[in-house]
Amino acid sequence: MSQPQRRPPGELPILHVDMDAFYVEVERMRDPSLIGRPVIVGGSGRRGVVASASYEARAAGVHAAMPTAQARRLCPSAVVVTSDFSGYIEASSAIAEVFESVTPHVEPIALDEAFLDVSGAHRLFDSSSEIAWHLRNAVREAVALECSVGVASNKTLAKLASVAAKPAVHPDGPRPGLGVCVVSVADELDFLQAHRVEALWGVGPMTLRRLNEINVSTVGDLAAVPLERLVSTVGAAHGAHLAALARGIDDRPVHRGGLPRSVSHEQTFETDLTGADRVRSEAVRLADAVASRLRANGLSGRTVTVKVKHPDFSLRTRAHTIPEPIQTGHALAHVAQELIGSLDLHGGIRLLGVAVSNLEETASAETESATRSADEREAAPAQPHQMALDLNLPPDAQTECGDETIRGPTGDTELDLRLAVALDAIRNRFGRTVIAHGSAALRDGTPGERRWGR
Repeated sequence: MSQPQRRPPGELPILHVDMDAFYVEVERMRDPSLIGRPVIVGGSGRRGVVASASYEARAAGVHAAMPTAQARRLCPSAVVVTSDFSGYIEASSAIAEVFESVTPHVEPIALDEAFLDVSGAHRLFDSSSEIAWHLRNAVREAVALECSVGVASNKTLAKLASVAAKPAVHPDGPRPGLGVCVVSVADELDFLQAHRVEALWGVGPMTLRRLNEINVSTVGDLAAVPLERLVSTVGAAHGAHLAALARGIDDRPVHRGGLPRSVSHEQTFETDLTGADRVRSEAVRLADAVASRLRANGLSGRTVTVKVKHPDFSLRTRAHTIPEPIQTGHALAHVAQELIGSLDLHGGIRLLGVAVSNLEETASAETESATRSADEREAAPAQPHQMALDLNLPPDAQTECGDETIRGPTGDTELDLRLAVALDAIRNRFGRTVIAHGSAALRDGTPGERRWGR
């Protein structure tokens, strides 16, 4: 991989671009009647959570990750919108194309934000500040959405700068922000050390409580703490990390794209799931969704993780790494169900999640070797009602198709791979809900549509 070009003296290499109320603004494009009104995107039910809130709703105290019920109490006039991710992904892809038209050194952080290293783009696009304004205009042109851009010498400062560039929350409506905030090298420490310490990466509730106990409330306070005391308070590695950040030291490079760390789906249920059979059934549905995303992105993985949250909000996880990577719902569901069998489900669970990590790229030719003819792959049900397929066979089951226990290039069987490709073809043609796996068939909605609780 080629390295970014060395920047001219005094030029700032790192940009952090963050979309403004991204989910909300995409929903407003879908439904213009939402413009100017307080809007909450997230789950609408008793256990729903807020994914994003408009600036009008934020003025009432609503914020991301807040229970929707609490958000409704704070802002009774808010419109709660639930949606799947299709519109967000489409907009995010268009935004990524804008970024990549400026520099190949783009590190996505989420659908709505990314770091860019523009040290090699100055000859074509002028200064980093000019690049930032160019990106704002180009994103607006591409998707009719606004973004805020931070420009600085490293990731920490660029991230804080993008926050400083954002619109301001006000009871009478959002106030326009700077749009672009540039932190010069000469102003770095003054800018950084005025922030609350919780603005730094790595300062969560527990670390914040420990820092407050030694009278640290701002980054400036943190910078003044002797390293020995900081290490005794939060630990050696964490203390050294925070001490460096407080002095404006952050040497992390911008990593180009690359493989995601994991692919996952989780769901909070309206009422607690009880009974192992029901939990295993939901695991099949989640495994199918994860496997579909793996295949869509040309990935497979070897580590399967299951997460459950109990009614008392305690979390339990189990993980297992298998010898060969997998990308099919059958294989993934089998491992997930085995992991669920090792968990205490007494009293029910309020959340279930399935994830695959330890990812690697899977060449399309490997998957194609397990497919049927083009005509067979195009086969689909004549009526758009939901079909059911049994996914509860053990992975070493014999079939009438011959010796299908022989594994393919991944840990999936040839039969698993052929079935997965057929499922993808049917869903691409008729929609995701027309076909489901046996024990998960006829469920209300699909993972992603209920991402933040019902």
